[in-house]
Amino acid sequence: MGIKSFAEGGIASIVAGASTHPLDLIKVRMQLQGEAAHLPNPALQACRQTIALNSTAGYISVPSATIHVSPPPRVGLVSVGVRIVQTEGVAALFSGVSATVLRQTLYSTTRMGLYDVLKTKWSDPDSGNMPLTRKIVAGLIAGAVGAAVGNPADLAMVRMQADGRLPVDQRRNYKSVFDAITQMTKQEGVTSLWRGSALTVNRAMIVTASQLASYDQIKEAILEKGVMSDGIGTHVAASFAAGFVAAVASNPIDVIKTRVMNMKVEAGAAPPYSGAIDCAMKTVRAEGPLALYKGFIPTISRQGPFTVVLFVTLEQVRKLLKDF
Repeated sequence: MGIKSFAEGGIASIVAGASTHPLDLIKVRMQLQGEAAHLPNPALQACRQTIALNSTAGYISVPSATIHVSPPPRVGLVSVGVRIVQTEGVAALFSGVSATVLRQTLYSTTRMGLYDVLKTKWSDPDSGNMPLTRKIVAGLIAGAVGAAVGNPADLAMVRMQADGRLPVDQRRNYKSVFDAITQMTKQEGVTSLWRGSALTVNRAMIVTASQLASYDQIKEAILEKGVMSDGIGTHVAASFAAGFVAAVASNPIDVIKTRVMNMKVEAGAAPPYSGAIDCAMKTVRAEGPLALYKGFIPTISRQGPFTVVLFVTLEQVRKLLKDF
């Protein structure tokens, strides 16, 4: 029973993750917008040092070229997607998809399987239902364990998705998720694979508890009140509502997680962020509180379809494997 639950959850998660990957990539790019304005820029620092040295010597050397300041680009979901296609090609929308598949294999297989095992053990033997509080606790536990297992793949996915926005000479150019993990281990140490793991675990706990618990709760309410029968219509309605709840609850942590995981630490230099709280404070001070909801439109645009595909696929896989 336990192995079957993990297999069902894993298959559904991989299908959902791969099919909605472009939306996840756009979300990551949007969450990173505005970050460069309040982080140290090595080239800018060098320029400032040159001007300071020259002014000390009694003169300031300024290039004669005219500097044009471009207006900030539009940051809408569609405009970001179009810009990625125009500058990097259609294939760029699937940058890091190998990391997504590995992440779903590790993280989502664990959380979905563990949640189902706990639900089976904690459900009322007569009705088959479980109180909402137990569903939330089961989601918190399953999310934490799954995130701890899948953090290396999650880290690789964020970096591969964000790589295209960097200048060519600063890109990491990972060939695959395994190449990313290998390079990170060699260059930054094994412990770097769990960078941002506290955020990943917190986000996974919130997402899993809100997503799985709300799906089960809404589905049970629909069936009990006879609004719809137990079919695809019920699964789609319950899963879309669950996706919205998960997106609202997790977006602030997701923004901070993305920025901490994507930060580039130069040798001998202090990291841009000392931790999650420092990242949150710098982000809010520089960009305002609403910066924590950057990428919310692609988040809900991705979380909705992802959750629908996840649970509809899961229900169908369960039907196929019910005799095994």
